[in-house]
Amino acid sequence: MLNALVAKGDSLLLLRKLAAHSVSLILNDPPYHATKKRNICGDTAFAEDQHYLEWMAEYAVEWRRVLRPNGSLFCFCDSSMSGRLEVLFSKNFNVLSHIVWTKPNDPGFDGWKGKMKKEALRQWYPHSERVLFAEPAAEGNLFRSPFALFLRNARKQAGLSMHQLTAKIGAHGKVNHGGAVSNWEDGRNTPSREQYEKIRVALMETGKVDPMPPYEDVIRPFVMDASKEFTDVWTFPSVRPYKGKHPAEKPAAMLEHAIEATTFPGDIVLDCFGGSGSTALAALKLKRRTVSMEIEPTWAAEIASRVEDAAEADTPFLSTALNGNGRALPRINGNKSRQLALFSTGR
Repeated sequence: MLNALVAKGDSLLLLRKLAAHSVSLILNDPPYHATKKRNICGDTAFAEDQHYLEWMAEYAVEWRRVLRPNGSLFCFCDSSMSGRLEVLFSKNFNVLSHIVWTKPNDPGFDGWKGKMKKEALRQWYPHSERVLFAEPAAEGNLFRSPFALFLRNARKQAGLSMHQLTAKIGAHGKVNHGGAVSNWEDGRNTPSREQYEKIRVALMETGKVDPMPPYEDVIRPFVMDASKEFTDVWTFPSVRPYKGKHPAEKPAAMLEHAIEATTFPGDIVLDCFGGSGSTALAALKLKRRTVSMEIEPTWAAEIASRVEDAAEADTPFLSTALNGNGRALPRINGNKSRQLALFSTGR
């Protein structure tokens, strides 16, 4: 079992080689298009906004295919494109949060904010970036939660009403007589591990349903407490300049925050725009497995080197979920350790 894979090439083509429902988290930082930075691959590739959105729509279809039903998606984007991307993603995903990443950088490290002539502004200065957070969508209700559909189908197969299941697991509500079961089936929230175990026992006792999957394979993880950034406004300073810094590099603390909240140890984290490998390193640090895709050969090699250093001493991470490993891709760096493969399209 590999802890880390690095794939060199067009990530849209590479995505199509991955097995369906094979990754638990997709954490992407694609070209923003609106920023038009020539030192970021793809940022100036599209003359029209619509062309960029059509390109992102192709990714959305593939992300939905490779993501596990209880998986999550993060997508960084520019504030000027976030609304249109949210509408686009809503065809395949339930967009749960529109996160604002604000950067409390020290003077001298805050870009043009401290240098520009404020009197020349004709709109609010765009000091923040956006992060869209979503889960795979299922048809049938406003929230379209895959677990909601799974629970409804299992309950009906067991021949139980909402009231009966609620009574069996002791999850009555004060106002909603369907209790927590009604909320779960409407996609408004999800049961705890203890509640899910009660659901499993109650449904399987009827003898009418197949064995229920474990908690980690059906519930979308979201681990949060008051000591962390629990709102949809994130305050993480930008990465300060250093030799070898990627122009779009995101702070490790922010990536770790996203990964830790939305995955179980051993889960697979996919980054289709690998850059300098920050997402991969954050995943490995948290004992998650990682797949990084990067189109620029120089940066793909840099990710390979950094991941090699981080992963070489590790034993394979054991997953608490039954993750697939995807289709095997051709290996082009056989001299590297068994825990790293660098892939290329067309080979």
